Amino acid sequence: MASTSMTGTNDLGGTLARSVDQATNSLHGAIDRASDAALPAVDQLATGAHQAVERLAGSASRAAERMDTKGRQLLDAKSRFAESCSAHIRNKPVAALGIAVGAGLLISWLLRSR
Repeated sequence: MASTSMTGTNDLGGTLARSVDQATNSLHGAIDRASDAALPAVDQLATGAHQAVERLAGSASRAAERMDTKGRQLLDAKSRFAESCSAHIRNKPVAALGIAVGAGLLISWLLRSR
């Protein structure tokens, strides 16, 4: 009788082990199918992300180029303005002195009235 119960226990253990193996294989299959089904979506998402990064990089590059161009234009304008002021002062020193004195008096009057 003891051997029958031992054999019954071995059969139960074998059946349980087979059930666990079947469930494991079934789950692995489900995971593989889900992974295969998700792969095109992941690839499409990655492609879209790469394209977005490329568009962003292109826009940033164009903006940097425009800022560089505008910066050079501003430096050129500042140089021309400074040269124009210097030329005006050299050509008409009395007028330049009068303008400076007038501006100083105006600023002094505005600051004093506060």
